[in-house]
Amino acid sequence: MPKRFRLTRRFPVAMTEEGYRRLKKFSTDAGLDEGEALSFLFENFNSVMNEENLTARLRLFNAELESRKR
Repeated sequence: MPKRFRLTRRFPVAMTEEGYRRLKKFSTDAGLDEGEALSFLFENFNSVMNEENLTARLRLFNAELESRKR
């Protein structure tokens, strides 16, 4: 029997415009709303992410983060 899909947590999220555009595109392509899309991504994080790519992209993002905040 499948788990019932319940959105039990709500939290304010600050996102970059590019991040939000990509979330909207992914959710539209998948036929989900934004909350469902985020739930899917994080519930299935290990199977949808390439660990090597994630580590490299995270390192780049962190290196640019301070300059992007200005």
